[in-house]
Amino acid sequence: MTIRDGFLGAVGATPLVRIDSLSRATGCEILGKAEHLQPGGSVKDRAARHIVLTAEAEGKLGGDGPRELVEGTAGNTGIGLALVCRARGYTCHIVIPDNQSAEKIELLRALGAVLHLVPARPFADPGNYYHVARRLAEERGAFWADQFENPANARAHQETTGPELVAEAGRVDGFVCSSGTGGTIGGISSYLKARSPDTQCWLVDCEGSSLYNHVTHGTLDAAGSSILEGIGIRRITANFAMARLDGAFAGTDRESVEMVHWLLARDGLFVGGSAGLNCVGAVKLARRLGPGKTIVTILCDGAGRYTSRLFNDAWLEEKGLRPTATDLSFVA
Repeated sequence: MTIRDGFLGAVGATPLVRIDSLSRATGCEILGKAEHLQPGGSVKDRAARHIVLTAEAEGKLGGDGPRELVEGTAGNTGIGLALVCRARGYTCHIVIPDNQSAEKIELLRALGAVLHLVPARPFADPGNYYHVARRLAEERGAFWADQFENPANARAHQETTGPELVAEAGRVDGFVCSSGTGGTIGGISSYLKARSPDTQCWLVDCEGSSLYNHVTHGTLDAAGSSILEGIGIRRITANFAMARLDGAFAGTDRESVEMVHWLLARDGLFVGGSAGLNCVGAVKLARRLGPGKTIVTILCDGAGRYTSRLFNDAWLEEKGLRPTATDLSFVA
């Protein structure tokens, strides 16, 4: 057995699991990188570790530099950063929209983060959590993690997640993933394409986001909104700009919720809504590429952070999203 050095040493090297129900239904080998098993519970642990260690190496955090870190986040990056800051002895300030799940907000408090809850506002509004975090960092003389534009985010996946996928899967015919900051899809797709240009890399985008139209039509048109947390955006970040993509699928809240319940009922996988959407994308890509291909995606986090929503019958009923599927026909 290998002994890992504390929290930071435990980040990474998650299992790659075969999703049996989806593999049998599509005739492809559909594999999910089990990032919900990270020590902080999500794929964002990788970015959090890399952002902090890079800032330390550059003299922007620790040593004679600031001992405080500030970030604006929908939750999971904040959780990862709060844990990394605990391990390294920093104070962690998290600016988070007040419409995020109660589970994530309470977990951040339990981890010792200093929370700054702000109303959910569009990016163009100076009250948007991203802008509030930037100003807070400036006011306090703290290090601003800036996960959307900080290239350390994508590099975490170029240097760890991508190589792990190839080493574990052996062959990767297709990769599909949703996007928030763009770090995961930017880092993994750029690694996979550099290694093998024939690997098909696709985005699956949620409702209310501009990225599907950007990849497909070259516009930033978007309409509506999504119940899914941590993904979907209406601008092109520096991390997303690193992505090397062959195309994009549009996904829906309905497809994601149905998939979350499908995976629990048939595969024992208890994952959140973005992981559900990623698996929707994997089915769509499997149908496009045809049987016999190996397709990988990311199981971003667990459903325990969303039980008051995704597994609340009254909430699902109110949103018109109560799951009813008996087969994969819910994936359009």
